Amino acid sequence: MASSPPPRSPVAGGSLIALGAIVGAAVGLFTVLGPTRGFLLGLSGGVAMSLAIWLLDRRR
Repeated sequence: MASSPPPRSPVAGGSLIALGAIVGAAVGLFTVLGPTRGFLLGLSGGVAMSLAIWLLDRRR
């Protein structure tokens, strides 16, 4: 019998979205940016990193 290849487990990047939003809001709270702008910048950075991980994992 031929052995089948082991199932691939995808890499999760969703935690980066949440972490980016939380860190962005915290950094924005103590800077000139403000918490809302920091939250949005952190969220967009987390989405970008998560998208990059997804694209790299998909190519693998």
